[in-house]
Amino acid sequence: MVAGSYSLEIESPVEVKRLWNATVKDSHNLLPKQVPGIISGITLLQGDGGVGSIRQINFTAANKDFSYVKEKVDLVDEANMVYSFSHVEGGVIGTQAASISYTIKFAPKAGGGSITTTTCNFDSLPGVPHDEAKLEEIKAQSIGLFKMVEQYLIANPTLYC
Repeated sequence: MVAGSYSLEIESPVEVKRLWNATVKDSHNLLPKQVPGIISGITLLQGDGGVGSIRQINFTAANKDFSYVKEKVDLVDEANMVYSFSHVEGGVIGTQAASISYTIKFAPKAGGGSITTTTCNFDSLPGVPHDEAKLEEIKAQSIGLFKMVEQYLIANPTLYC
């Protein structure tokens, strides 16, 4: 078993509150509309979106690795703009990883805009080797998804205020 982690820091001209509202509070509506070629839908399976809630993200056939992932909300701290969740089923859970958790922190950037820091912690299953190339691919996909949402918010400055 390999325990590991990675972090991403993305600067954006979009203010913190708008990113929070779009990517945390309304991602279930926004993402399927903004990236329909990747995400076919997001369904709340349990809870109200707060801590303990479980949602399922369904992917299109464009994702060759898996068709869905279930996420459990671990922390929603709107005052500090921190959101944490864990994968509980689907994705690579049970095939490559024993556990995966994410923490996303949104912070204002001096001079305007924001800095979003995402930290991922994971434990691979026994016998699954560390694959740095796959981690770099996952990071690139995460940045790409973020940039799609960012461009949408820039193009629609009155949304998610």
